[in-house]
Amino acid sequence: MTYAVKDISLAEQGAMNIEWAESQMGALLKIKERFAKEKPLRGLRIGMALHVTKETAALVRTLIAGGAEVAITGCNPLSTQDDVAAALAKEGVNVYGWKGESKEEYYDNLNKVLDFKPNVTIDDGCDLISEIHTKHTELLKNLIVGTEETTTGVIRLRAMEKDNALKYPVIAVNDNKTKHLFDNFYGTGQSTIDGILRATSVLIAGRIFVVIGYGSCGKGVALRASGMGANVIVCEVEPIKALQAATDGYRVMPIEEASKIGDIFVTVTGDKHALRTEHMREMKSGAILANSGHFDVEIDVAGLEKIAKSKRRIRWQLDEYVLPNNRKIYLCAEGRLVNLAAAEGHPSIVMSLSFCGQALAVEYGIKNKGKLNAGVHVLPEEVDGEIAELQLQATGIKRDVLTAEQKKYLSSWQEGT
Repeated sequence: MTYAVKDISLAEQGAMNIEWAESQMGALLKIKERFAKEKPLRGLRIGMALHVTKETAALVRTLIAGGAEVAITGCNPLSTQDDVAAALAKEGVNVYGWKGESKEEYYDNLNKVLDFKPNVTIDDGCDLISEIHTKHTELLKNLIVGTEETTTGVIRLRAMEKDNALKYPVIAVNDNKTKHLFDNFYGTGQSTIDGILRATSVLIAGRIFVVIGYGSCGKGVALRASGMGANVIVCEVEPIKALQAATDGYRVMPIEEASKIGDIFVTVTGDKHALRTEHMREMKSGAILANSGHFDVEIDVAGLEKIAKSKRRIRWQLDEYVLPNNRKIYLCAEGRLVNLAAAEGHPSIVMSLSFCGQALAVEYGIKNKGKLNAGVHVLPEEVDGEIAELQLQATGIKRDVLTAEQKKYLSSWQEGT
Protein backbone atom coordinates (compact mmCIF):
# COMPACT_ATOMS: atom_id res chain seq x y z
CA MET A 1 0.00 0.00 0.00
CA THR A 2 1.45 3.37 -1.03
CA TYR A 3 -0.31 5.35 1.68
CA ALA A 4 -1.06 5.39 5.38
CA VAL A 5 -3.87 7.78 6.33
CA LYS A 6 -6.50 7.92 9.05
CA ASP A 7 -9.63 7.39 6.93
CA ILE A 8 -9.64 6.96 3.15
CA SER A 9 -13.41 7.58 3.10
CA LEU A 10 -12.67 11.27 3.76
CA ALA A 11 -11.21 11.64 0.26
CA GLU A 12 -14.26 13.28 -1.32
CA GLN A 13 -14.34 16.07 1.25
CA GLY A 14 -10.58 16.45 0.95
CA ALA A 15 -10.83 16.86 -2.81
CA MET A 16 -13.39 19.64 -2.37
CA ASN A 17 -11.16 21.39 0.15
CA ILE A 18 -8.22 21.20 -2.26
CA GLU A 19 -10.46 22.61 -4.99
CA TRP A 20 -11.38 25.50 -2.67
CA ALA A 21 -7.72 26.18 -1.91
CA GLU A 22 -6.74 26.11 -5.58
CA SER A 23 -9.44 28.67 -6.37
CA GLN A 24 -7.36 31.15 -4.35
CA MET A 25 -3.92 30.01 -5.52
CA GLY A 26 -3.88 31.40 -9.06
CA ALA A 27 -0.14 32.15 -9.07
CA LEU A 28 0.75 28.55 -8.22
CA LEU A 29 -1.70 27.26 -10.83
CA LYS A 30 0.13 29.34 -13.46
CA ILE A 31 3.32 27.50 -12.58
CA LYS A 32 1.45 24.20 -12.64
CA GLU A 33 0.19 25.01 -16.13
CA ARG A 34 3.73 25.73 -17.35
CA PHE A 35 5.13 22.67 -15.60
CA ALA A 36 2.53 20.47 -17.30
CA LYS A 37 3.79 21.67 -20.70
CA GLU A 38 7.53 21.73 -20.05
CA LYS A 39 7.93 18.80 -17.61
CA PRO A 40 11.05 20.31 -15.93
CA LEU A 41 10.87 17.75 -13.12
CA ARG A 42 10.59 14.65 -15.30
CA GLY A 43 12.16 11.60 -13.69
CA LEU A 44 12.61 13.18 -10.25
CA ARG A 45 11.63 11.53 -6.99
CA ILE A 46 10.66 14.24 -4.51
CA GLY A 47 10.40 13.45 -0.80
CA MET A 48 8.39 15.97 1.18
CA ALA A 49 7.89 16.69 4.88
CA LEU A 50 5.36 19.53 4.93
CA HIS A 51 2.10 20.18 6.75
CA VAL A 52 -0.35 17.99 4.81
CA THR A 53 -2.95 20.67 4.16
CA LYS A 54 -5.20 21.57 1.25
CA GLU A 55 -2.64 24.16 0.14
CA THR A 56 0.22 21.66 0.28
CA ALA A 57 -1.88 19.34 -1.87
CA ALA A 58 -1.93 22.05 -4.55
CA LEU A 59 1.88 22.08 -4.44
CA VAL A 60 2.00 18.28 -4.70
CA ARG A 61 -0.22 18.43 -7.79
CA THR A 62 2.05 21.11 -9.28
CA LEU A 63 5.17 18.98 -8.81
CA ILE A 64 3.47 15.94 -10.29
CA ALA A 65 2.31 18.03 -13.26
CA GLY A 66 5.99 18.87 -13.77
CA GLY A 67 6.83 15.19 -14.17
CA ALA A 68 7.92 14.27 -10.64
CA GLU A 69 6.97 11.32 -8.46
CA VAL A 70 6.14 12.46 -4.93
CA ALA A 71 6.10 10.94 -1.46
CA ILE A 72 4.88 13.16 1.37
CA THR A 73 4.47 13.06 5.12
CA GLY A 74 3.65 15.70 7.70
CA CYS A 75 6.19 17.85 9.54
CA ASN A 76 4.21 18.09 12.77
CA PRO A 77 2.19 15.38 14.54
CA LEU A 78 -0.95 17.56 14.79
CA SER A 79 -0.97 19.48 11.49
CA THR A 80 -2.16 16.91 8.94
CA GLN A 81 -5.65 17.47 7.54
CA ASP A 82 -6.96 13.92 7.33
CA ASP A 83 -9.41 14.56 4.51
CA VAL A 84 -6.64 16.07 2.38
CA ALA A 85 -4.31 13.14 3.07
CA ALA A 86 -7.11 10.78 1.99
CA ALA A 87 -7.71 12.76 -1.20
CA LEU A 88 -4.02 12.62 -2.12
CA ALA A 89 -3.98 8.89 -1.45
CA LYS A 90 -6.98 8.45 -3.78
CA GLU A 91 -5.04 10.33 -6.46
CA GLY A 92 -2.20 7.81 -6.18
CA VAL A 93 0.21 9.96 -4.18
CA ASN A 94 2.51 8.22 -1.69
CA VAL A 95 1.20 9.92 1.45
CA TYR A 96 1.87 8.96 5.05
CA GLY A 97 0.35 10.95 7.88
CA TRP A 98 -2.62 11.63 10.10
CA LYS A 99 -3.57 14.16 12.75
CA GLY A 100 -2.54 12.99 16.21
CA GLU A 101 0.53 10.89 15.41
CA SER A 102 2.75 9.77 18.26
CA LYS A 103 6.41 10.77 18.08
CA GLU A 104 7.27 7.22 17.02
CA GLU A 105 4.64 7.24 14.27
CA TYR A 106 5.87 10.65 13.12
CA TYR A 107 9.41 9.38 12.59
CA ASP A 108 8.17 6.13 11.09
CA ASN A 109 6.33 8.17 8.45
CA LEU A 110 9.41 10.30 7.81
CA ASN A 111 11.33 7.12 7.15
CA LYS A 112 8.67 5.85 4.76
CA VAL A 113 9.33 8.95 2.66
CA LEU A 114 13.07 8.24 2.81
CA ASP A 115 12.42 4.63 1.74
CA PHE A 116 11.14 6.24 -1.47
CA LYS A 117 14.81 7.19 -2.09
CA PRO A 118 14.20 10.79 -3.14
CA ASN A 119 16.70 12.83 -5.13
CA VAL A 120 15.01 16.08 -4.09
CA THR A 121 13.76 16.96 -0.59
CA ILE A 122 11.22 19.58 0.47
CA ASP A 123 11.31 20.16 4.20
CA ASP A 124 9.57 22.28 6.83
CA GLY A 125 11.57 22.32 10.04
CA CYS A 126 14.58 20.33 8.79
CA ASP A 127 13.55 16.98 10.30
CA LEU A 128 13.76 15.17 6.94
CA ILE A 129 17.21 16.61 6.24
CA SER A 130 18.38 15.83 9.77
CA GLU A 131 17.15 12.24 9.47
CA ILE A 132 19.05 11.82 6.19
CA HIS A 133 22.30 13.13 7.66
CA THR A 134 22.11 11.07 10.85
CA LYS A 135 20.52 7.77 9.78
CA HIS A 136 20.35 7.59 5.97
CA THR A 137 23.66 8.91 4.70
CA GLU A 138 23.50 6.42 1.83
CA LEU A 139 20.88 8.68 0.23
CA LEU A 140 23.25 11.66 0.03
CA LYS A 141 25.01 10.53 -3.13
CA ASN A 142 21.78 10.76 -5.15
CA LEU A 143 20.41 13.97 -3.65
CA ILE A 144 20.47 16.90 -6.08
CA VAL A 145 18.88 19.66 -4.03
CA GLY A 146 16.64 20.33 -1.06
CA THR A 147 14.40 23.19 0.01
CA GLU A 148 13.42 24.48 3.45
CA GLU A 149 10.13 26.23 4.19
CA THR A 150 10.37 27.80 7.62
CA THR A 151 12.51 30.00 9.87
CA THR A 152 13.20 27.25 12.41
CA GLY A 153 14.39 24.92 9.68
CA VAL A 154 16.69 27.55 8.20
CA ILE A 155 18.19 28.16 11.67
CA ARG A 156 18.98 24.44 11.89
CA LEU A 157 20.37 24.38 8.35
CA ARG A 158 22.72 27.28 9.00
CA ALA A 159 23.93 25.53 12.16
CA MET A 160 24.60 22.41 10.06
CA GLU A 161 26.42 24.53 7.46
CA LYS A 162 28.55 26.17 10.16
CA ASP A 163 29.55 22.71 11.44
CA ASN A 164 30.30 21.51 7.88
CA ALA A 165 27.60 18.89 8.44
CA LEU A 166 25.32 19.80 5.51
CA LYS A 167 26.24 17.55 2.59
CA TYR A 168 24.02 18.76 -0.25
CA PRO A 169 22.66 22.12 -1.45
CA VAL A 170 19.46 23.33 0.22
CA ILE A 171 17.53 26.42 -0.85
CA ALA A 172 16.13 28.50 2.01
CA VAL A 173 12.70 29.28 0.56
CA ASN A 174 11.85 31.01 3.84
CA ASP A 175 14.37 33.71 2.90
CA ASN A 176 12.37 34.70 -0.21
CA LYS A 177 10.83 38.13 0.31
CA THR A 178 7.64 36.68 -1.17
CA LYS A 179 7.70 34.12 1.63
CA HIS A 180 8.69 35.72 4.92
CA LEU A 181 7.16 39.16 4.24
CA PHE A 182 3.78 37.57 3.51
CA ASP A 183 3.52 34.00 4.88
CA ASN A 184 5.29 34.75 8.17
CA PHE A 185 3.74 38.19 8.68
CA TYR A 186 0.20 38.07 7.26
CA GLY A 187 -0.29 34.30 7.39
CA THR A 188 0.99 33.66 10.91
CA GLY A 189 -0.74 36.75 12.25
CA GLN A 190 -4.19 35.76 11.05
CA SER A 191 -3.93 31.99 11.50
CA THR A 192 -2.53 32.22 15.04
CA ILE A 193 -5.49 34.29 16.18
CA ASP A 194 -7.76 31.84 14.33
CA GLY A 195 -6.23 28.89 16.21
CA ILE A 196 -6.51 30.57 19.61
CA LEU A 197 -10.15 31.47 18.98
CA ARG A 198 -11.07 27.96 17.83
CA ALA A 199 -9.33 26.44 20.86
CA THR A 200 -10.68 28.86 23.47
CA SER A 201 -13.49 31.04 22.06
CA VAL A 202 -12.30 33.92 24.26
CA LEU A 203 -12.64 37.63 23.60
CA ILE A 204 -9.35 39.17 22.44
CA ALA A 205 -10.43 42.79 22.95
CA GLY A 206 -9.31 44.27 26.24
CA ARG A 207 -6.97 41.39 27.06
CA ILE A 208 -3.26 41.81 27.78
CA PHE A 209 -1.74 39.87 24.89
CA VAL A 210 1.94 38.95 25.25
CA VAL A 211 3.88 38.21 22.06
CA ILE A 212 7.23 36.54 22.73
CA GLY A 213 9.52 37.13 19.76
CA TYR A 214 9.27 40.04 17.31
CA GLY A 215 10.50 38.61 14.04
CA SER A 216 8.26 38.55 10.97
CA CYS A 217 5.85 36.13 12.67
CA GLY A 218 5.74 38.05 15.95
CA LYS A 219 5.14 41.32 14.12
CA GLY A 220 2.16 39.78 12.35
CA VAL A 221 0.68 38.29 15.54
CA ALA A 222 1.10 41.57 17.45
CA LEU A 223 -0.55 43.58 14.69
CA ARG A 224 -3.56 41.25 14.43
CA ALA A 225 -4.01 41.08 18.21
CA SER A 226 -3.82 44.86 18.43
CA GLY A 227 -6.35 45.14 15.59
CA MET A 228 -8.78 43.05 17.63
CA GLY A 229 -8.47 45.40 20.59
CA ALA A 230 -5.83 43.66 22.66
CA ASN A 231 -3.33 45.51 24.82
CA VAL A 232 -0.11 44.08 23.33
CA ILE A 233 3.16 43.52 25.17
CA VAL A 234 6.25 42.33 23.28
CA CYS A 235 9.10 40.36 24.83
CA GLU A 236 12.27 40.32 22.71
CA VAL A 237 15.99 39.61 23.19
CA GLU A 238 17.39 41.43 20.13
CA PRO A 239 17.84 45.20 20.66
CA ILE A 240 16.81 46.30 17.16
CA LYS A 241 13.64 44.21 17.20
CA ALA A 242 12.82 45.39 20.73
CA LEU A 243 13.25 48.97 19.55
CA GLN A 244 11.02 48.27 16.53
CA ALA A 245 8.31 46.89 18.80
CA ALA A 246 8.46 49.96 21.03
CA THR A 247 8.38 52.28 18.02
CA ASP A 248 5.40 50.34 16.64
CA GLY A 249 3.53 51.38 19.79
CA TYR A 250 3.76 48.25 21.95
CA ARG A 251 4.95 47.97 25.51
CA VAL A 252 8.27 46.10 25.66
CA MET A 253 9.43 44.32 28.80
CA PRO A 254 11.16 41.11 29.95
CA ILE A 255 8.98 38.00 30.15
CA GLU A 256 9.62 37.94 33.92
CA GLU A 257 7.51 41.11 34.16
CA ALA A 258 4.99 40.30 31.44
CA SER A 259 4.22 36.89 32.95
CA LYS A 260 2.67 38.57 35.99
CA ILE A 261 0.15 40.64 34.03
CA GLY A 262 -0.55 38.84 30.76
CA ASP A 263 -3.83 37.13 29.86
CA ILE A 264 -2.80 35.45 26.59
CA PHE A 265 0.78 34.43 25.72
CA VAL A 266 2.03 33.47 22.25
CA THR A 267 5.55 32.23 21.54
CA VAL A 268 7.03 32.87 18.08
CA THR A 269 10.79 32.72 18.67
CA GLY A 270 12.19 29.64 16.92
CA ASP A 271 14.03 28.89 20.18
CA LYS A 272 13.65 26.60 23.17
CA HIS A 273 11.82 27.37 26.44
CA ALA A 274 10.83 30.95 25.74
CA LEU A 275 8.13 30.30 28.37
CA ARG A 276 9.43 28.39 31.38
CA THR A 277 7.92 27.11 34.60
CA GLU A 278 9.23 30.06 36.62
CA HIS A 279 7.15 32.28 34.34
CA MET A 280 4.08 30.04 34.60
CA ARG A 281 4.17 30.12 38.41
CA GLU A 282 3.80 33.92 38.22
CA MET A 283 0.84 33.94 35.83
CA LYS A 284 -2.69 34.92 36.72
CA SER A 285 -5.24 32.16 37.02
CA GLY A 286 -6.90 31.72 33.65
CA ALA A 287 -3.81 32.59 31.58
CA ILE A 288 -3.84 31.09 28.08
CA LEU A 289 -0.64 29.80 26.43
CA ALA A 290 -0.19 29.18 22.71
CA ASN A 291 2.76 28.55 20.42
CA SER A 292 3.18 29.46 16.76
CA GLY A 293 6.83 28.49 16.47
CA HIS A 294 7.52 25.35 14.47
CA PHE A 295 8.48 22.96 17.28
CA ASP A 296 6.72 22.27 20.58
CA VAL A 297 9.74 23.31 22.67
CA GLU A 298 9.06 27.06 22.86
CA ILE A 299 6.74 26.49 25.84
CA ASP A 300 8.24 24.16 28.44
CA VAL A 301 5.34 21.73 28.32
CA ALA A 302 7.31 18.94 30.02
CA GLY A 303 8.09 21.29 32.90
CA LEU A 304 4.44 22.31 33.13
CA GLU A 305 3.44 18.64 33.29
CA LYS A 306 5.84 18.11 36.19
CA ILE A 307 4.73 21.02 38.34
CA ALA A 308 0.98 20.76 37.73
CA LYS A 309 -1.23 19.21 40.42
CA SER A 310 -3.72 18.08 37.80
CA LYS A 311 -4.45 18.19 34.09
CA ARG A 312 -7.60 17.66 32.07
CA ARG A 313 -8.74 18.32 28.53
CA ILE A 314 -11.70 20.65 28.75
CA ARG A 315 -12.12 21.49 25.04
CA TRP A 316 -10.81 20.20 21.74
CA GLN A 317 -7.12 21.27 21.70
CA LEU A 318 -7.32 22.98 25.09
CA ASP A 319 -5.83 21.53 28.29
CA GLU A 320 -6.31 22.89 31.80
CA TYR A 321 -3.40 22.66 34.25
CA VAL A 322 -3.82 23.37 37.96
CA LEU A 323 -0.60 24.63 39.55
CA PRO A 324 0.50 24.10 43.19
CA ASN A 325 -0.78 27.61 44.00
CA ASN A 326 -4.21 26.49 42.68
CA ARG A 327 -4.04 28.88 39.73
CA LYS A 328 -5.21 27.48 36.41
CA ILE A 329 -3.29 27.72 33.15
CA TYR A 330 -4.76 26.77 29.79
CA LEU A 331 -2.51 25.36 27.05
CA CYS A 332 -3.64 25.39 23.42
CA ALA A 333 -2.85 22.50 21.07
CA GLU A 334 -0.39 20.76 23.40
CA GLY A 335 2.10 23.57 22.79
CA ARG A 336 2.36 22.68 19.12
CA LEU A 337 1.64 25.03 16.22
CA VAL A 338 -1.69 26.49 17.29
CA ASN A 339 -2.54 27.76 13.81
CA LEU A 340 -2.36 24.26 12.32
CA ALA A 341 -3.21 22.05 15.29
CA ALA A 342 -6.31 24.03 16.28
CA ALA A 343 -7.11 25.71 12.94
CA GLU A 344 -6.34 25.24 9.23
CA GLY A 345 -3.07 27.12 8.89
CA HIS A 346 -2.47 30.13 6.68
CA PRO A 347 -5.01 31.38 4.14
CA SER A 348 -4.61 29.76 0.73
CA ILE A 349 -3.72 32.96 -1.10
CA VAL A 350 -0.74 33.48 1.20
CA MET A 351 0.43 29.90 0.78
CA SER A 352 0.27 30.34 -2.98
CA LEU A 353 3.24 32.70 -2.68
CA SER A 354 5.19 30.31 -0.44
CA PHE A 355 4.56 27.31 -2.64
CA CYS A 356 5.41 29.19 -5.82
CA GLY A 357 8.75 29.60 -4.08
CA GLN A 358 8.98 25.87 -3.37
CA ALA A 359 8.11 24.84 -6.94
CA LEU A 360 10.52 27.33 -8.51
CA ALA A 361 13.26 26.48 -5.99
CA VAL A 362 13.09 22.83 -7.02
CA GLU A 363 13.20 23.82 -10.69
CA TYR A 364 16.15 26.17 -10.02
CA GLY A 365 18.04 23.45 -8.15
CA ILE A 366 17.53 20.97 -10.98
CA LYS A 367 18.58 23.47 -13.66
CA ASN A 368 21.75 24.13 -11.65
CA LYS A 369 22.52 20.50 -10.86
CA GLY A 370 26.18 20.14 -10.00
CA LYS A 371 26.72 23.91 -9.83
CA LEU A 372 25.49 24.51 -6.28
CA ASN A 373 27.86 23.61 -3.47
CA ALA A 374 26.71 21.78 -0.36
CA GLY A 375 25.27 24.48 1.87
CA VAL A 376 22.40 26.93 2.26
CA HIS A 377 21.34 28.92 -0.83
CA VAL A 378 18.82 31.67 -1.55
CA LEU A 379 16.82 32.00 -4.75
CA PRO A 380 17.97 34.82 -7.06
CA GLU A 381 16.11 38.09 -6.70
CA GLU A 382 14.66 37.81 -10.19
CA VAL A 383 12.92 34.53 -9.27
CA ASP A 384 11.45 36.20 -6.19
CA GLY A 385 10.26 39.02 -8.44
CA GLU A 386 8.70 36.50 -10.83
CA ILE A 387 6.66 35.07 -7.95
CA ALA A 388 5.41 38.54 -6.99
CA GLU A 389 4.53 39.25 -10.62
CA LEU A 390 2.53 36.03 -10.87
CA GLN A 391 0.64 36.95 -7.71
CA LEU A 392 -0.12 40.44 -9.01
CA GLN A 393 -1.49 38.96 -12.23
CA ALA A 394 -3.52 36.35 -10.33
CA THR A 395 -5.13 39.03 -8.17
CA GLY A 396 -5.69 41.50 -11.02
CA ILE A 397 -3.36 44.17 -9.70
CA LYS A 398 -1.47 46.39 -12.15
CA ARG A 399 1.78 48.14 -11.27
CA ASP A 400 3.79 51.00 -12.73
CA VAL A 401 6.87 50.48 -14.91
CA LEU A 402 9.93 52.70 -15.23
CA THR A 403 10.38 54.92 -18.25
CA ALA A 404 13.58 54.66 -20.30
CA GLU A 405 14.73 57.94 -18.77
CA GLN A 406 14.16 56.61 -15.23
CA LYS A 407 16.04 53.39 -15.95
CA LYS A 408 18.99 55.36 -17.33
CA TYR A 409 19.00 57.67 -14.28
CA LEU A 410 19.03 54.74 -11.83
CA SER A 411 21.95 53.09 -13.63
CA SER A 412 24.15 56.19 -13.88
CA TRP A 413 26.06 58.39 -11.50
CA GLN A 414 26.83 61.53 -13.54
CA GLU A 415 23.59 63.41 -12.90
CA GLY A 416 23.45 65.02 -9.46
CA THR A 417 22.52 68.33 -7.88
